Amino acid sequence: MRKRNLAIAIGGAIGVAAAVKLLTRVAGVSWDDAASLIPHSERSRFAEIDGARVHYQEFGEPGDPTLVLVHGYTASTYVWKTAAPMLADEGYHVIAVDLLGFGFSDKPRTFDYSIRSQAAMVSGLIEHLGIIRATLVGNSYGGAVSLTIALERPEQVEKLVLVDAVINDEPKNHPILRLVRYRGVGELLTPFLADSKFFLKKRMHGTLAVANHHLITKDRIDAIRRPLCSREGHHSLLATSRAWSANHIEENLDQINVPTLIIWGEQDKVIPIKHGETLHEKLPDSRFIVLKDCGHVPPEERSDLFVELVANFCRKGDHR
Repeated sequence: MRKRNLAIAIGGAIGVAAAVKLLTRVAGVSWDDAASLIPHSERSRFAEIDGARVHYQEFGEPGDPTLVLVHGYTASTYVWKTAAPMLADEGYHVIAVDLLGFGFSDKPRTFDYSIRSQAAMVSGLIEHLGIIRATLVGNSYGGAVSLTIALERPEQVEKLVLVDAVINDEPKNHPILRLVRYRGVGELLTPFLADSKFFLKKRMHGTLAVANHHLITKDRIDAIRRPLCSREGHHSLLATSRAWSANHIEENLDQINVPTLIIWGEQDKVIPIKHGETLHEKLPDSRFIVLKDCGHVPPEERSDLFVELVANFCRKGDHR
C-alpha cells in the first residue's frame, strides 16, 4: 500500500510539474528584447515570405557572388556567427537565414515544417532579394533543405556546399526523436528538454568533437535555447521532428549535377560519415573533405579552415 501511495504521489507531482510548465510558458520570444544579445544584430534583416516574417543576416556587398547559409535542426544564424563575416571578407555576399520555426523567424502553427516547405521558403527569400543564382551552404538539416532546392529549383543553384548534411530519415531513429513522435508524450517532454540547460550542454558534448568542447559556453547554450524557449518554439521543434521526410533526397541524388563541396567532421556522432561518402559517390561533380578534430558543426569548430575551403571552392570555375 505504501509503495502504491508513493507511486501515486510521485505521478501526481510529475503531472502538476508538467501542467505548471505548459501553462506558464511564454507565447514567443521578442526580437526587440533579444536583439542586444544576438551576434551581428546590426546585420539582421526581416522579409515577408508567403505571409511569414523571416529573419536573416546579410554580410558583404550585394554585387559580389552570393552564398546562402542554411542552419540545422534546433540551430539558427548563430552557427554562422564566425564564418559569415569571414566569408564576406573573402569577397562574398553572404545571407544567413533562420528557417521558419527557428531563430527569430516566425513560428506559425499553420506551417507544416517539412523539408520541402522550408526549401520553398528559402527559395522564396532568394527570389525576394533579387538573387538570380547562389551557392547554397547547408549544415545538417540545412543540407537537406539545400539539396531539396537543388532538386526542385536547380536554376537558383550555382554550387552546393554540404556540411555534415542530412540526406535521409536515419536521424529519426534517435531515441528522443522516436519518443516525441508519440502524441501527448512529445507535447509533455519537449518543453522540458528544450528549456533544460543541462540537457543542451550534454547534447553539445555529443555534437562537438572532444577537442572543441571549450566552445560549450554559457553564451552558446543561451544562444541556442533563447529563440526556442517558448510555446511557439516548442511547437516548431516538435512539428519539425514529426514532419521529417528526407528519403527522397538520397533517392534522387543522381538528378543533381552542380559542383558540390562536401565537408564532414571526422568525429561527427550525429550524421555518420558514411552519408558523406554516399553523397560523394552519387554526386558526379563533387569533392569530399574530412576534417580532423571536428564533429557535427565545422563552421564553428574549424572556422578558419571551413572558410578557406568554401571560399576557394566558390572562387574556382572548375573545383576538381
